[in-house]
Amino acid sequence: MSSGGTITVVLTSPRVAPGLLTRATWQALEAADEIGAAGGPDRPDVQAVIGSGLVVTQVEAGVSGAWTWLSSAAADGRQVVWLTGDDGEPGLLRAVSDELVREPSYQVEIIHGSYDVPGARLIDLVRVMDRLRRNCPWDQEQTHESLAKYLLEETYETLEAIDTGDLSHLQEELGDLLLQVAFHSRIAEDNPDEAFTIDDVAGGIVEKLVRRHPHVFGTVDAADAAAVEANWETIKAAEKQRSSVLEGIPLALPALALADKVLGRSAKVLPSDAATPSVTSADQIGPELLAIVREARRLGVDAEQALRQAVGELADQVRAAETA
Repeated sequence: MSSGGTITVVLTSPRVAPGLLTRATWQALEAADEIGAAGGPDRPDVQAVIGSGLVVTQVEAGVSGAWTWLSSAAADGRQVVWLTGDDGEPGLLRAVSDELVREPSYQVEIIHGSYDVPGARLIDLVRVMDRLRRNCPWDQEQTHESLAKYLLEETYETLEAIDTGDLSHLQEELGDLLLQVAFHSRIAEDNPDEAFTIDDVAGGIVEKLVRRHPHVFGTVDAADAAAVEANWETIKAAEKQRSSVLEGIPLALPALALADKVLGRSAKVLPSDAATPSVTSADQIGPELLAIVREARRLGVDAEQALRQAVGELADQVRAAETA
C-alpha cells in the first residue's frame, strides 16, 4: 500500500544552461517537500534552483547516504526530488533500480530535466581541452607552430578517409581535425596581447556564413549554385578589398592545388585559352597527369617544382594584366 511519498530523480544535461529545465521538472521541484543534491552548494544547477526561491538540502554521504535520505523521506510520506550531478550519478540510479524491483511503499520516478541540443558535445570538447591545457605537461608546452605539422597530417588523413569511403573512419578523422581547431583556440586564449577563444572562432564563421548567404538569410534571389558562388565572390571581394584576384591564395598549397586555384582566379583577368583541348573526358585526366609525372621522372625533373614554377609565371601574367 502506497504511503503517498514519492522520490523524483532529475537527470539534466551539463551542456545546457542550468535554469533551462522542462516545465514538468519545475512543477516537480515546486511541489516537493524537500529537494536534495550532492556536490556542494556552488553547483550551477543548484544555484539556479535556489535562485528561483526554492531550498536545496546538501546531502554528502555518497550513494548510500543519498539513498537513505531519499528513501526515509519518501517512507514518511514526503515528496522529495533529487538533482543529479553532471555525471548522472550512475551509482544512485542503480540503487533506485534495485529498489524498484522490491516494490517499495512509495513511488519512484526518473525524469529528464533537460536534453542535449545539437552540438552540445562540443561543450565537452572545450572543457576537456581546457583541462588538458591546465594540467597536462605536454599540452601546456604546445604552440601554434608546434601543432602545425599535426594540423597538416590530420587534414591529409581526413582526405584519405574521404577517398576510401569509410564513414566511420571519416568520423574519427573529423574528430582529430576538430581537436586541432579546439587546441589552437585554447592556446590563443593564453596570448596576453591578441587573445581569442573558441567562441570567437565559431562566432566569426557564423557571421561570415550568414553574411555570404543573403539568399538564405536575406532577400537576395539565387536561382542555382552558380548564382550562389557568384554572390559569394562578390561579397568576399567587397569585404577583403584586395588589389589582386590572386591575393588570399596560400602559396604553401601543393603545386596541383595551387595551379587549380590560380587558374580559377586568372580566368577573371586573362582571356580564356581557346585552343582545342587534348583531353576530352574526365576519365583521361588522371592518366594524363600520371603520364606527365612519368615523363618528368624520365627527364630528371621535379614535377612538383616544375608545376609550381609554371604557376608562378602565370601569376606574373595575371598581375601584369591587372596593372595594365
